[in-house]
Amino acid sequence: MMRLALLTTISLISSLSFAARLKDIASIRGVRENQLIGYGLVVGLKGTGDSNSQFTSKSFARLIEKMGVQIEGRDLQSKNIAAVIVTATLPAFAKAGNPLDITVNSIGDASSLVGGTLLQTPLRAGNDEVFAVAQGALSVIGDGKEVHTTAGRIPNGAMIERDIQADFATRKMYRMTLHNPDFTTAARTVLTINKELGGQYATAKDGGTIDIITPFSYENKGVELMATIEAIEINPDQKARVVINEKTGTIVIGEKVKISKVGLSHGSLTLKVSDDKNKKSKESAEDKVTVLDAGANVGDLVQALNKLGVSPKDLISILQSVKAAGALHGELETM
Repeated sequence: MMRLALLTTISLISSLSFAARLKDIASIRGVRENQLIGYGLVVGLKGTGDSNSQFTSKSFARLIEKMGVQIEGRDLQSKNIAAVIVTATLPAFAKAGNPLDITVNSIGDASSLVGGTLLQTPLRAGNDEVFAVAQGALSVIGDGKEVHTTAGRIPNGAMIERDIQADFATRKMYRMTLHNPDFTTAARTVLTINKELGGQYATAKDGGTIDIITPFSYENKGVELMATIEAIEINPDQKARVVINEKTGTIVIGEKVKISKVGLSHGSLTLKVSDDKNKKSKESAEDKVTVLDAGANVGDLVQALNKLGVSPKDLISILQSVKAAGALHGELETM
């Protein structure tokens, strides 16, 4: 009952309009993070490293050879070494010398990376170019209940080696992409930006792409222009949608989901959506009969069924049946 009452609250709150900052519903093309990855070795383990991994021993042999020491691979069978994959996220406008947090994960049969130190590891982007170098002592990852000893982090464990080139401030045009493409939202965004800038500077290429020409007053001031635009508040439109998680019994209801005329019987209860106001006089709590006006939304439906003591599981079945009958106007998504 408590969960169903919560669902009713969600449906009522969702009907309220809200404004979101443009920076929270859109991104600027070309201004994004980049993923980095590298292969490295962790040393200094207390017998918890890879037990008999050929690529671990060969990797360490090549490392030693680069330092001028000739040694046979068979002499490097040590459980104090582990092969790992190192990952990091390179922020937009990254500059050489800035630090990065890194994550380290074992890829062999090492049982623990506790006490280990990552040796110098180049981190590459998708184009195979090196953008950072990582090294340092690991801290294993834990969530307070369980410690994952084969994964670790090194705060500020990598150093950026090269700048991310970008002529951002001098651009003549900027392109923004909506996180959730929608024609109505795009049109509203264009109108609001043009009103803020005092001219026809923004145009929508499609439902998710908006181009902005740099006004003369913002020439060579791209940072100031984007700071002005991203602070603009937009009322994003959304599709009528109901999302159902059958495993947990959770239902999230979007606004504008309407129900047309329909009659439904489920167990001992009967639901009617009708434009006949007089039918309301036939309601009976004992017979579990309820009547809603035609054009009612899903929030009205949840409220009515909540009063009848319908469980979340039954509510899911009812919504699926109403949708199948073509009386629920909106998307019904099941997770």
